[in-house]
Amino acid sequence: MESEKSNYGAIMVYFTKPSWAFRVLLFTVIAILSLQISPKAIILPFPLFPVPGSSELDFESDFDPGSCVATFGELPERKHVMSLKDFGGVGDGKTSNTAAFRKALDYMQRFSEKGGAQLNVPQGKWLTGSFNLTSNFTLFLEQGAVILGSQDPEEWPIVEPLPSYGRGRERLGGRHISLIHGDGLTNVVITGNNGTIDGQGRIWWELWWNRTLNHTRGHLVELMNSRNILISNLTFRNSPFWTIHPVYCSNVVVKGMTILAPLNAPNTDGIDPDSSTNVCIEDCYIESGDDLVAIKSGWDQYGIKMARPSSNIKVRRISGTTPTCSGVGIGSEMSGGIFNVTIENMHVWNSAAGVRIKTDKGRGGYIANITIRNIMMERVKIPIRLSRGSNDHPDDRWDPKAIPKIRGIFISNIVSLNSTKAPVLAGIRGASFEGLCFKNVTLLGLSPNAAWHCEFVSGCTNAVFPLPCPHLQNNGSSTCCS
Repeated sequence: MESEKSNYGAIMVYFTKPSWAFRVLLFTVIAILSLQISPKAIILPFPLFPVPGSSELDFESDFDPGSCVATFGELPERKHVMSLKDFGGVGDGKTSNTAAFRKALDYMQRFSEKGGAQLNVPQGKWLTGSFNLTSNFTLFLEQGAVILGSQDPEEWPIVEPLPSYGRGRERLGGRHISLIHGDGLTNVVITGNNGTIDGQGRIWWELWWNRTLNHTRGHLVELMNSRNILISNLTFRNSPFWTIHPVYCSNVVVKGMTILAPLNAPNTDGIDPDSSTNVCIEDCYIESGDDLVAIKSGWDQYGIKMARPSSNIKVRRISGTTPTCSGVGIGSEMSGGIFNVTIENMHVWNSAAGVRIKTDKGRGGYIANITIRNIMMERVKIPIRLSRGSNDHPDDRWDPKAIPKIRGIFISNIVSLNSTKAPVLAGIRGASFEGLCFKNVTLLGLSPNAAWHCEFVSGCTNAVFPLPCPHLQNNGSSTCCS
């Protein structure tokens, strides 16, 4: 998809809410084809899994119902503002600015406790290898500014694997660092006036396609062990691997982003919060070769050992397409646990799946208290999918007895037009996949003989078309959808 619809970059970065036409269509179809049900707060029929430690924020009370930016506070006014040109930067798209970025960040680090610093990237094309951010810092891309990822793999150094993965996600051993990286930071802003960060990922995709990749590809932006992060109002494109990857982070807001990659670009997920808490992703447009948003928490025995869950996550007002994967995915790396997730007001089209929960033997962990509501899908192959059996493990030390637990998945107000298949809910024999609730779900365009496929799951439904599988037909006896 080389054209990549650049016009979306100018339009969708200012996207703040679904169009009135979309909302009218969504709720009109629901009203006509579903039973009238009075809105009630959903009460879990079981306690949440115990989770060690506590969050920095009370998610439900501190996160504004319309926007999460308020949780970050006012954008900080940095006392020390400089331009990349002040450090010898040349924006001709050919000259390497790796040294300039690193020099700038090294210099600005001294102001971390003295009012903070801001690095402005002016209009131009700024070729660079990887560089590390600092605390109390703003990276600001002015209008017309484009940061280009270096085509030299040596400028993406090898770093240690994440402890919750035990190795590189694609290859044994270390992994390439992200283009923009940070570890152990506080109060970091990456924003601008609709500037662009382009990873120029094709050389990396070709290494993957040709099976000549030696180490796991780098992300476009990865922040580790950090808190109070805001990424907003930019266009990210052509990431070598996952685009935005906050891992072991807290208080993260990603807002007003346009994220683009060719639709055949491998593993170019849009936004992947990983073992992180208090995360809000809103008002973004994403086209990618993988999940638009994927929530993760570690891989098999390494994630189980670290036990760092992803929790208190809101994903809302996201629109986009991915022909091979899902609008929102949970897992499959979920071994540290995932709980308290709300996904709402999404529009997904021309995609393999709308919402997908991915698990497997060996993962262990749990997924609990997931609310998915107000989703419109068009030409989505499988609107709702719970899948297993990827047979994807870090090494031969994974434990086949470590099976995941899924409890309390609440899916409501879903409309899928021109669907290809009915939902597929494939649990794991001997595992606990229970408390699945489907309410006001309407799937149109299916063939008359299309039927839900369910194995090793239990739950209930209310106002679902077409008729669900017997595993979920507990309308009269269960309260899980009340």
